[in-house]
Amino acid sequence: MDYVKSFIVGGIICMLVQLLMEKTKLLPGRIMVLLVVTGAVLSFIGIYQPFVDFAGAGASVPLLGFGNVLMKGVKEAVDEQGFLGLFAGGFKAGAVGTGAALIFGYIASWFFKSHSRQ
Repeated sequence: MDYVKSFIVGGIICMLVQLLMEKTKLLPGRIMVLLVVTGAVLSFIGIYQPFVDFAGAGASVPLLGFGNVLMKGVKEAVDEQGFLGLFAGGFKAGAVGTGAALIFGYIASWFFKSHSRQ
């Protein structure tokens, strides 16, 4: 049942983002930033973690989940380090995911050639 909940929630998030892309003139980069910020704000309010507990990977894998991870890292770092935690917490919490994306993206660039659109 966990897989079904993850699939449905992740699909709904992707559907809403697709509608946002098609119905607005927002560029994909701005939509991605909007998703990360929305995840961070929902995490700050305390709404996103119960949502992740319910939906599992369906809520933690999309960009909303990345915002949640950043915010959790900032909260923990502020509790430990005070004001400096505002700057260090997000980097520390998001380092593994960001590093993995960079490394695997680089490895993928060895196997695939990009084509410019004209």
